[in-house]
Amino acid sequence: MTFGSYAEFTMVPAKHLLPVPKPGPEVVAMLTSGLTASIALEKAGQMESGEVVLVTAAAGGTGQFAVQLAKLAGNKVVATCGGEKKAALLRSLGVDRVIDYKKENIKAVLKKEFPKGVDIVYESVGGEMFDLSLNALAVYGRLIIIGMISQYQGEHGWKPLPYAGLCEKILAKSQTVAGFFLVQYAHLWQEHLDRLFDLYSSGKLKVAVDPKKFLGLGSVADAVEYLHSGDSLGKVVVCVDPAFNQKSAKL
Repeated sequence: MTFGSYAEFTMVPAKHLLPVPKPGPEVVAMLTSGLTASIALEKAGQMESGEVVLVTAAAGGTGQFAVQLAKLAGNKVVATCGGEKKAALLRSLGVDRVIDYKKENIKAVLKKEFPKGVDIVYESVGGEMFDLSLNALAVYGRLIIIGMISQYQGEHGWKPLPYAGLCEKILAKSQTVAGFFLVQYAHLWQEHLDRLFDLYSSGKLKVAVDPKKFLGLGSVADAVEYLHSGDSLGKVVVCVDPAFNQKSAKL
C-alpha cells in the first residue's frame, strides 16, 4: 500500500505492508477499492442503519463494495450504472433500486421516488453527476467525494470545475460535503481489511473482478484506458506476473 506499484519488483518499508491471506485479484480489489468504501462510509459518511444511500458508478471497483456494505448495515441502496450487464450485477448484490442511465433519467427517478432526498451519496463521477447528487441530498445529508473519473481525461488533462451555489445549498439543509482520500486513513487499513476479508470468507461479501485479462506490466496502459472507457465491470486488475499462480510462496 504505497506509491510505485506499477512495477514488477519494488522495495517498501515493512510498516507499509499489509498481510493478506492470499494474493488473489479479489484481495487486490479489497486493498484500495474495498478499503475506500469501508472507511469512507464509516468515517466521512457516518453511516448508520435505516438510511437511503445513493452510490454512483456503482458497478465499478469501489462502488460494488459500497452498495454491499450499505446493505449489510441495514440501509436502502440506490445505485447508478450504465448498461444491462452492470445493472444485473448490482441487482445480484442486493441493490434495492438500480438506475441505468442509458434507459432512465437519474434526476427524474430520484425526484419522483425519493422526494425527501437521500441521506448519503457515495460519489466518484464528478461533473454533472456531482451537481445531481448534491441536489438529491436530504436534510442532514452527507455527500462523500471519493473521485471524479469524468474529469480525469481531456485535451488539457484534469480541469477543475466550478460549483456555483455550493455554500448556499449545503447551508440551507445542514448538509455535509466530505472529501475522502485513502492515504490519510492508513491507521485504519488493517482493521478494515480484516473486516472485509471476514465478510468475504463467510460469503456475506462478493467481489466482482472484470473478466478482461491484462497480463504483464506492458498491459497497464491498456488497462487504464479500459477503465476510462466505461465498459469495465467490477474491479479492473492487471496480473503483473502471469506465472504467479504456478509459483509457491517464498515464505
